[in-house]
Amino acid sequence: MHKLAEMISADTAKMFEKIDHGEFSGRSIVITGASGLLGVYFLASLKRLQKVTGSTFNVTAVIRSDPDPYFMDLMDYNGANVIKEDLSNHESLNRMPEADIIIHAAGYGQPGRFMEDKVKTLKLNTLATFHLFDKLKPGGKFLFLSTSEVYSGLDNPPHKEENIGTTNTTHPRSCYIEAKRCGEAICNAHRAKGIDAKSVRLALAYGPGTRKDDQRVINSFIKKALGGHITLMDQGMAKRTYCYVSDAVELMLQILMYGKDPIYNVGGTSRITIGDLARKIGKYLNVPVEFPKVSNDLAGAPDDVRLDITKARGEFHKNDFVPFDEGLAKTIEWQKLLYSGRG
Repeated sequence: MHKLAEMISADTAKMFEKIDHGEFSGRSIVITGASGLLGVYFLASLKRLQKVTGSTFNVTAVIRSDPDPYFMDLMDYNGANVIKEDLSNHESLNRMPEADIIIHAAGYGQPGRFMEDKVKTLKLNTLATFHLFDKLKPGGKFLFLSTSEVYSGLDNPPHKEENIGTTNTTHPRSCYIEAKRCGEAICNAHRAKGIDAKSVRLALAYGPGTRKDDQRVINSFIKKALGGHITLMDQGMAKRTYCYVSDAVELMLQILMYGKDPIYNVGGTSRITIGDLARKIGKYLNVPVEFPKVSNDLAGAPDDVRLDITKARGEFHKNDFVPFDEGLAKTIEWQKLLYSGRG
């Protein structure tokens, strides 16, 4: 097994004991965005389920582009299948298999990426969501991965599920914000018809599982540090609350299988400014950190991202979050292996 796959598998081993996976036995499962940060952890969790319990089920991992070599290690078990499709395309959507459980995680969570093709971003969260519901078998379960960006424009975080943002459709990130809001509305419209559909508003998941071209802040800083120095685009005053990927996936699996409400916040408990994050990574890798004399415009990036996760924590008794320094060390190790080609 590739070292990269081993890192993810080790995380899911710790996570596995906390989750009752019984709902997956005998089911057909579709995971979109399966080669992304979250998708690979969903897949690794299901592989461990079959290995530990001997459960039988079928998993279809839907990817957009060719995966990294380690990815196929996560699909090396009975009933696992990979298909390559563009879910912003009608023909691809029509080829999707029917399933008992659908996790719709397709689409970039990176601002630079989701703003590159705004029409595709809108389609992935609206058109694709409609079509995937048509593929859900009677009595099935559907999980839509939304975002904390739907709170954009609000002050005084942490934000609760009953809150919603105030940004206009002219906002620089409106393609993503409005697409996720609409995706949630699509889920709620199907809930009204008796379908077990839930949306998760996820904030700032990080950890092993990203690809070389990932543009999220943590990954960008680590890549720069591996090149010898970190240069910021502004003074790094914005605040962030990060959530290690295994904690996020653990909560999302619980919500998928047993959640009672239509919308759940999922996030972490850490608290750090972008500037301090850069300094922490710089210190870990022993490289200088440079701040600009003149700050650049970051295209509508929020000043503070923090969610109220009281509902999910209370309902699923989640108290043991991976400490940020521990998660960051794993993330740095992941990217060192990724860029060195030793994974």
